[in-house]
Amino acid sequence: MSIDPHVALQSLVAALEEHLMAASQRRGDKDPVVEAAYLAVADAFEVYEEVLYDAYGEVTPLEIYEDDDEDFDADMDATGEFVNDPRDAGERSSGAQPGG
Repeated sequence: MSIDPHVALQSLVAALEEHLMAASQRRGDKDPVVEAAYLAVADAFEVYEEVLYDAYGEVTPLEIYEDDDEDFDADMDATGEFVNDPRDAGERSSGAQPGG
């Protein structure tokens, strides 16, 4: 059985939307709804990547992180904040604002 890449992409987008919804309504650190949505994104991505490769010999530049709590914890400081959080890169820039 072969899946159309467009269908696989639509499934991935739907899984991402569900994850966003679950994350926005998170009820604690280990919310099972968020965890289930996370796994659904990973599964949908794997299907999409496989179908994309089978159809066109292409892959995405994305990777799925394995759930390795030791590596995850190593990226956090004692307060639970991420060390070298990529979201902070813009905040640590020269301070110049676009258009200014």
